[in-house]
Amino acid sequence: MYLIDFFKKSRSTLIFLFFFSIIFVPVLYFLVKPKDKLPVYNPVDVNPRLVDDSVKHISRNHRISDFDLINQNGEVVTKEDFEGKIYVADFFFTRCQTICPIMAVNMRDLQEEFRNDPDLKFLSHSVTPVMDSVPVLRAYADKNQAIDGKWEITTGDKKHIYELARKSYFAVLDEGDGGDQDFIHTEQFILVDQKGQIRGFYDGTEKEEMQRIIDDISILKRENQ
Repeated sequence: MYLIDFFKKSRSTLIFLFFFSIIFVPVLYFLVKPKDKLPVYNPVDVNPRLVDDSVKHISRNHRISDFDLINQNGEVVTKEDFEGKIYVADFFFTRCQTICPIMAVNMRDLQEEFRNDPDLKFLSHSVTPVMDSVPVLRAYADKNQAIDGKWEITTGDKKHIYELARKSYFAVLDEGDGGDQDFIHTEQFILVDQKGQIRGFYDGTEKEEMQRIIDDISILKRENQ
């Protein structure tokens, strides 16, 4: 009698385990498995206050627009210099004493992480280009150990930079169009893929976010293998 009861209980247990494995194990795997693809951000996917009115309706195929900037060596930097590259972009100004020094340290650490990876670059845009001349940018680059050709620290036309921030990178709130009195300040790091698509936004002042960028870059690289 006890033997029969034992087998009945064992059978019930086996049936339970069988259905548990079919239903719950795949769910558990889905919850814990690492990400294998990053989202692609279009204007409609972002906080509307970060997006210029002219592009808010766009729901697909957003790319960083063409740009024409000047780097720390007085050289012209364009979108073509980033073709086929993954890069991290930000907006800063050299006289900033609050978030920008922290962001510069974090960008420098990312640069060091990918120092020997030719597929990774970094792009910083000055939001006070009148003050941030080429000699000023050169000194700033030296102070932060920027590697020429790896980390482009740029100046240029103020309206052009502000248009990039609002229409391409969605990095700043609606605080002007680049006029004389306009001023933007943002802690955002933006991850851009090999096709010029935005794949992530990060707080450039948080060390933990740098590890998230590193992990997401690994995902991007796997996408293209």
